[in-house]
Amino acid sequence: MRIFGTEEPVVMEVNGRPLRCVVCRHDTFYKRSSILHGAAASFFNLESASPSCVCLVCSACGHIHWFLPT
Repeated sequence: MRIFGTEEPVVMEVNGRPLRCVVCRHDTFYKRSSILHGAAASFFNLESASPSCVCLVCSACGHIHWFLPT
């Protein structure tokens, strides 16, 4: 099933440690990127200048884990 940019959920690490969902403790995630923007950026149509983040969506419960790029 293709959801959120990756075909299959994958095991992820954060700072060298395996990531587990904070809600259900599951260990596989769909990976996608998202743009962070506020009302002013939307009003002036400046979303392309807004910072982006990485979202890891738990494949079991759907909880979204947000990470800023390093």
